[in-house]
Amino acid sequence: MAMPNDLVIVRHGHSEGNLAVDLGKQGDDSLFTPGFRETPGHQWRLTDDGLEQAGTAGEWIKSEISERFDRYYVSPFVRTRETAALLGLPDAEWRVDQRLRERDWGEIGSMPRAEFKAKYSQSAFLKKIDPFYWRPPSGESIADVRLRVRSFFDTLHRECEGQRVLVVTHGEFMSAARAALEYMSDEEWMVADSSDEQKIRNAHVFHYSRRDPKENLTGKYLSWVRKVCPWRDE
Repeated sequence: MAMPNDLVIVRHGHSEGNLAVDLGKQGDDSLFTPGFRETPGHQWRLTDDGLEQAGTAGEWIKSEISERFDRYYVSPFVRTRETAALLGLPDAEWRVDQRLRERDWGEIGSMPRAEFKAKYSQSAFLKKIDPFYWRPPSGESIADVRLRVRSFFDTLHRECEGQRVLVVTHGEFMSAARAALEYMSDEEWMVADSSDEQKIRNAHVFHYSRRDPKENLTGKYLSWVRKVCPWRDE
């Protein structure tokens, strides 16, 4: 058994949660309203920018990779299902898979950064010094997410050898998947995670393949990769 010939992983478009966090980094926590904080993160919708990003990603995938895939997987969260629909792939039948869900941020998922640092100062310190193994209060570490990644990849090994597979998921899942597919050590992952150049942006597309486009050969492993953010990259 082997992995699919092509594995395309897409992050969802810009969401309500992303917008709140983006503004919070600028010192504006106005979107962390009681209503926002009482809404489960899996219900956050795409913003107008996110809707446009998803459509642009779909056009790029259809133009540069393929209009059709053998398997389509999506996280159960609303923002990922919206993104999947907006990719506009003809006749796509999406399989909702719980393993593709966002990293569980536990008690701090809808909490402004300053409040997190004030309420959980020791946890904030551990996050800074040990980001790979740090768990948010009642949440998951990246190491935990990698266990879900491994389980999902086992399914691809068993069922999707030689196929084209498209996955719509979340940034933290993609980060853990990248570490597995690119054989990163913990230290290499931390370097990638802290690099702005390697940041996984909304609607980013990672295309892993067993085919070498220069040599036109198909190997045993997903050894070729390109990473494009279609709404941002030329």
